[in-house]
Amino acid sequence: MNLAEGVQIVSFGLLSVMMIGTALGVVLLSNIVYSAFLLGGVFVSIAGLYLLLNADFVAAAQLLIYVGAVNVLILFAIMLVNKREDFAPMANRWIRQGSTALVCVGLFVLLSTMVLATPWSVYTGASVLGDNSVVKIGMHFFSDFLLPFELASVLLLMAMVGAIILARRDYIPEELIPRDIGTATASTLPERPRELVSAASATPRER
Repeated sequence: MNLAEGVQIVSFGLLSVMMIGTALGVVLLSNIVYSAFLLGGVFVSIAGLYLLLNADFVAAAQLLIYVGAVNVLILFAIMLVNKREDFAPMANRWIRQGSTALVCVGLFVLLSTMVLATPWSVYTGASVLGDNSVVKIGMHFFSDFLLPFELASVLLLMAMVGAIILARRDYIPEELIPRDIGTATASTLPERPRELVSAASATPRER
């Protein structure tokens, strides 16, 4: 992406303002649904910054994974739970707000100092593979980082299988459910009563 330097500065400023504004909305708004939507705006702004850095693959992954998966999952969880609860007044709330603001300002000053003190250098040499970052990432994945890449794939597969098993616990046949439910230890996951499972799995004719 070959943009003029002025256009890049203006785009960076707009994306930065958008990201900071939406991030403040996430933590300041009391409506959790609005906060979740603004979180998607933060992810989109970060993807735009990745595009300005010529990291097209990272920007696409940011949109697909964080906006299209994580943010949508958060919205579905919020809307399915739909639990409305008023916040009760807390004693000495200003102390917590003040300490939080102090920590945030300290982190901002620390990061700003690091950015200003770092001698940033721009690479002006010729690239062997051109400007295609996807090719570079693919070559690193299947050469230098092959073992961690495959281990991460196996771990994600194990997590997905475990999530499916935990989500389908209600469909365990009754003959496989242990009869001594009262002697279950505290480490076991709670099951729904078998009467509810039988009623949920019964056909309309049986009801």
